[in-house]
Amino acid sequence: MEVKNASLIYSFVIFLLFIFLFIPGIQESFRSHQLLWLYILLFSYIIANITTPVVKIIATHFNIVDKPGGRKIHSNATPLMGGVAIYIAFACAIIHNDVYSVELKGIAIASTIVFIMGLVDDIKSLPALLKLAVQIAATFIAIRYGVVADFLPNTWWGKLFEMLVTMIWVIGITNSLNFFDGMDGLATGLTIVSSFFIGLLAIQSGQNYLMYLSIALLGSSLGFLPHNFRYKQCAAIFLGDGGSTFMGFMLANLTVMGGWGATKPVKAYTLPVLILGILVFDMSYTTITRLKNKQISSLSEYLSFTGRDHLHHRLEMLGFTRKQIVFFILLISASFGLSALVLRNGNTTDALLLLLQATLICVVIVILMIRRNNSNNHAQ
Repeated sequence: MEVKNASLIYSFVIFLLFIFLFIPGIQESFRSHQLLWLYILLFSYIIANITTPVVKIIATHFNIVDKPGGRKIHSNATPLMGGVAIYIAFACAIIHNDVYSVELKGIAIASTIVFIMGLVDDIKSLPALLKLAVQIAATFIAIRYGVVADFLPNTWWGKLFEMLVTMIWVIGITNSLNFFDGMDGLATGLTIVSSFFIGLLAIQSGQNYLMYLSIALLGSSLGFLPHNFRYKQCAAIFLGDGGSTFMGFMLANLTVMGGWGATKPVKAYTLPVLILGILVFDMSYTTITRLKNKQISSLSEYLSFTGRDHLHHRLEMLGFTRKQIVFFILLISASFGLSALVLRNGNTTDALLLLLQATLICVVIVILMIRRNNSNNHAQ
């Protein structure tokens, strides 16, 4: 009864905030006091909160659900398409608040393509190579609008290598976050932590458009989180591939979009590596171990390979509960994000030291996982 009453009170507060934000003059009042970021945060949060239950009903009605079985850890059929609510909230926040730039146009077109592809994959499974091809095409569109790493001389070979690095980064981060969508609240939580630190760095460096985009993604993810990560209950709805790939694609492009200081490229590109360090670590570690164990021998096998060897799976084998795993990973991600904030006013030496620190943290995690694996082998 207490939970039900709390839910009713929460819904009533959300409704009142929704009405408040649409009162004539409120938006301009926030803007005039240089608090547009707060308006965008509240707006995207509320829209996601309102649309998520609607999306859940639609997904359930059309039987677009994730059924238990195989490597999946949930025990009940759960509606997918949660990413639809996040996409709608994000898009509405950007359009309603008139936040536009040339780079945003490219990211908007490209991320929409990735989102639609993921949504179709939720409804009817698509071949891995087709999904990769769509992601490559979408990344090319973003690059055409200027969302590209900038750290080499302005020559043909410099531009070509920058495009290649951008392509690997964006596709790698997009799919890494998708792989983390295996426990309630994990992918959403990582998006919240990452977009929060991107937003703070954008504020520090005076990049308003980047700040507004990251705040809109932060608010949309926060609005979805109560439905995806619930106290003593399983998730009411999952992100689905549409949501996780959209959020991963956005995070990857936001870090590329950020002007972190091209005069010091080591420092500049250490910032996004730290912010998204958990995603970089998991993608790198699983790739290395799969190659080492000869589980994959071709690109096709790599793309289609599914296994319980990601960080959250390995932590579960160590005996952590699922909620403990989510908090553990988010705390590590937040610690990397704090390092990025410290580095903002640092130099190249600081960047190398903080990268070393992050690497050592990852090594400690690897040692724990290897020790557990060795213990299992001896037990057998």
